[in-house]
Amino acid sequence: MEENLSISNLSPLQVLQFYVDCGVDEVMGDEALDRTQIPEKIFSMPQAAPAGAPASAAAVAAAASPMTAPTSDVTGAIEAMEEARTLAAAANTLDELRAAIDSFKGLAIKRTATQMVFCDGNPKARVMFVGEAPGADEDRLGRPFVGVSGQLLDRMLGSIGLDREESAYISNVINWRPPGNRAPDDAEIALSLPFIRRHIELINPAVVVFVGGVSAKALLETSQGITRLRGKWTELSLPALTQPIPALAMFHPAYLLRSPQQKSLAWADLLSLKNKLRALGVIS
Repeated sequence: MEENLSISNLSPLQVLQFYVDCGVDEVMGDEALDRTQIPEKIFSMPQAAPAGAPASAAAVAAAASPMTAPTSDVTGAIEAMEEARTLAAAANTLDELRAAIDSFKGLAIKRTATQMVFCDGNPKARVMFVGEAPGADEDRLGRPFVGVSGQLLDRMLGSIGLDREESAYISNVINWRPPGNRAPDDAEIALSLPFIRRHIELINPAVVVFVGGVSAKALLETSQGITRLRGKWTELSLPALTQPIPALAMFHPAYLLRSPQQKSLAWADLLSLKNKLRALGVIS
């Protein structure tokens, strides 16, 4: 005899067991959704113009770019960028820059972070390290590179005679922790660039080191990845500086912890940095 498989004939406990057997392990709402119904928004399509009627320029643009962001969103992004540039340019000291970053409301990740992560080390140091964004430990303590990767960075600096208390200065492209330690997106990087550029101008180091691909790609304005950028000396030009700064990209310590086989390349980069600092008279 054929078994009746109608779910309506099952007891509540049997229904629950049926869902568990099917892999359902979470309730997403109080009411069930009918996924077979087509959302009403799909039917909210603009009416076609009568045959022969000329289409307006706005209608043509809307049809050609159906996914274009609303004008208000575009205007808001432009205004936020202009505000970031204005605030950064007006900062003449590190304290003023810190206050400018703190007052800037254009970055949504500021609202989910515990505190700003501005810098660490000696502002008078001749070598500046620029990472990407704070992690959970940095967000908690308010200093860059203080977690496990920061401990590795300290050992890397020590291997060539540097330390963050006296001979190194450290910051990030992004001063606020992205939620869940995710990578910062392009918009967040773009809004932060005026501040980190001004930060570098105020420090005016003899050498700047990009720690990881995010900072290297952002400040060098390139699409090349860190594997192509690392180990190659280039120059960073900034408007307020009379001459470009020698710049070197290297692997992020977090990447080296995941890929220890790359530590030999990192050591080569550190030796290259040491030789450059020695040539510039920064270290003996």
